[in-house]
Amino acid sequence: MENIVLDSADRRILAVLQEQPEISIAELAPLVGLSQTPCWRRMKRLQEVGVIAGRVWLLRPEALGLTVNVFAQLKLKQHDEETLEALESRARALPQVVECFSMSGDGDYLLRVVVASVSDYERLLKKVMLHLPGVASVSSSFALATVKGTTKLPPD
Repeated sequence: MENIVLDSADRRILAVLQEQPEISIAELAPLVGLSQTPCWRRMKRLQEVGVIAGRVWLLRPEALGLTVNVFAQLKLKQHDEETLEALESRARALPQVVECFSMSGDGDYLLRVVVASVSDYERLLKKVMLHLPGVASVSSSFALATVKGTTKLPPD
């Protein structure tokens, strides 16, 4: 993605949208100091250039019985392009994997996995994760509590 230049009006729009994602253009425009048409054009441009990636409803995992957060650090046997692409593709396809990061340091990938129980994670680990392309080892850490969880990005 190219380096996008955002002015103060764009940043105001983004700040309001993070707080009030369901706000209408008619309500948003005066809050950011624009009329409706220029506000709509800016939002459209922010979507087209990829600053606004989409809209979602955020669900509370515990309300759905998904009470276990696991951070799994994967170390790979080999680091060729084919293995990396295959692992990333498989990780994207696993619904329990809600985030996957390519890492520097000791581990090669860090996955955040959300499941209903430790035994569910154990099954996933044994049947799927240890068999992902190129995986040499998996080190798992279980979150005790979520101290902060947000999708809001900092303003600058």
